[in-house]
Amino acid sequence: MIITHAELQVNPAKEEEFLAEIRTLIAASKQEEGNVDYSLKRDVENPNHFTMIEMWKDMDAVQSHNNSEHFKAFGAKAKAFLAGPLAVRMFEGQELKLS
Repeated sequence: MIITHAELQVNPAKEEEFLAEIRTLIAASKQEEGNVDYSLKRDVENPNHFTMIEMWKDMDAVQSHNNSEHFKAFGAKAKAFLAGPLAVRMFEGQELKLS
């Protein structure tokens, strides 16, 4: 499984616009083949800081997502919402089954 954390520092003046656009991205991404989870989290200590947490079956699914029209459309608009650079980290992992 591939896990991506995308850290976004959103301009407070653009928050409503950002949330509207990201909701569209989330809904479309969740429908993609190979998507395990796609969710946005807000930092409770810094309300302008968001983390997109993506979970994909494999790198092929990630590549397909990165080439999707909805991802490209959001990417083209993202700089207008951000107050700082986008930071992306990717991990490879498997869910641990706890007894």
